[in-house]
Amino acid sequence: MTFVVLACALPQFNLWWPFFVVMFYILAPIPWCISRRYMEEMSDSASSACTELSIFLTTGIVVSAFGLPIVLARAGVIQGAACGLTVAGNVVVFITILAYFIVFTREDDFAFSGF
Repeated sequence: MTFVVLACALPQFNLWWPFFVVMFYILAPIPWCISRRYMEEMSDSASSACTELSIFLTTGIVVSAFGLPIVLARAGVIQGAACGLTVAGNVVVFITILAYFIVFTREDDFAFSGF
């Protein structure tokens, strides 16, 4: 988030258009969370289609988050350096979101067996 705020607030940029990528940060985990909730209630036959759809929607949201600053820079709305800072912020935030889901949604097979 620091990179995104810097892309908006530094005196040479002073435009808050890149801050719209925060909307994508909020939307990115929603399809996966909905599909996990739906998969718990349904049988295995519907789970793969639901999972594939959630991955597709999440991928579209992530690509849009990277595309927005690039389009804004190509249109001349923001400067190239602000675009670079926003893309760097996107990389950090989406790796953090991915790490969160990898760590906290895996099944633990650990069992303490004692001595």
